[in-house]
Amino acid sequence: MMKKLRGRNLAHPGCLIGITAGMTIGIVLAEILAAVFHIALNTVLLTWLGLTLGLGVIGWIIGDRLTSRFPPLEEDVQSSSPPGPPGL
Repeated sequence: MMKKLRGRNLAHPGCLIGITAGMTIGIVLAEILAAVFHIALNTVLLTWLGLTLGLGVIGWIIGDRLTSRFPPLEEDVQSSSPPGPPGL
């Protein structure tokens, strides 16, 4: 699967991973803040939104920086004969 991503911009997959992690961690953190510490709903929602967007941006930046480390692979060069049935 990583071979398919080589040579492509990895910012989008990085952002997807960051958003997914932010949603998961944010929901758990929001539940803890609301249930244990009795924090107002507005504060809990802003914390969840900030965590989600922040991790998405961090994932985007990391993915963009990793793009240069995975250059495209060179394709194997086969014989110079055109493709087709042999012997024609």
